[in-house]
Amino acid sequence: MINGLVWSVKNGESVKLKEYDPGYTDGQMKREDAETMMVQLGKELGELQELLFAARQQSVLMVLQGMDTSGKDGTIRHVFSAINPQGCIVHAFKQPTEIELAHDFLWRVHAVTPGKGVIGIFNRSHYEDVLIARVHDLVPEKVWRGRYEEINHFERLLVDNGTILLKFFLYISYEEQTERLQARVQEKDKSWKISASDFAERKYWKVYQEAYEDALSKCNTDAAPWYIVPANHKWYRNLAIAHTLVHELRKYKDRWTAGLQERGRQELEMLRHIQEEQKAK
Repeated sequence: MINGLVWSVKNGESVKLKEYDPGYTDGQMKREDAETMMVQLGKELGELQELLFAARQQSVLMVLQGMDTSGKDGTIRHVFSAINPQGCIVHAFKQPTEIELAHDFLWRVHAVTPGKGVIGIFNRSHYEDVLIARVHDLVPEKVWRGRYEEINHFERLLVDNGTILLKFFLYISYEEQTERLQARVQEKDKSWKISASDFAERKYWKVYQEAYEDALSKCNTDAAPWYIVPANHKWYRNLAIAHTLVHELRKYKDRWTAGLQERGRQELEMLRHIQEEQKAK
């Protein structure tokens, strides 16, 4: 695990989700402690985002995947509550439009990847084309099997061009999903979330698990690793993702700071020349 919070998929590993515990919470940690840590992490994430935005050397793309009710929306709301919206974009991938279907499956994805200085968040992503497309036979098997390699090449291209790519699989149990769906039915303030399709998709649970196992195994690289997040407990899910995100971005802090200092030095030098020229007139 990364600092005891999330599981990092090892290169070449054949992932079997039954070997992971979606209810894991690092037994010694309490929810109250996690909430305190979230405040601290939020502050640091805000500072790192400011450096990222100002330096404009790289971009960040965070991919969130998971079964219905796994908490993708909640993760975005809680983890990014302390950052400047100016430097963050969120894109949720829905059913492809006719125009999107007329292109290759990555066309609509590449168009919304974040530019340098920006944090991009994908709520679902290009992985739907090896998940739902596979489960519901939307394309022939030969097609979706070929997409694993195409995804790896695409992600390598993003990383080679300065994108810090972090992919999180929010892992919940079948039982936890049952409880969350029932909560939407029973609680009036959550009824707007009810979707008949969410209930219908449950009969494909096992097939989806197999599809996720292949995606996690075949599309895990040094450039774009997968993190499996225990997501049965929302407070732990939020902490695990926030901690991992900050942990990874810290690696670039000195680089961004150095770049900004050099930029400042150059601007001061230009200002000095301008002032000297004005005095000479």
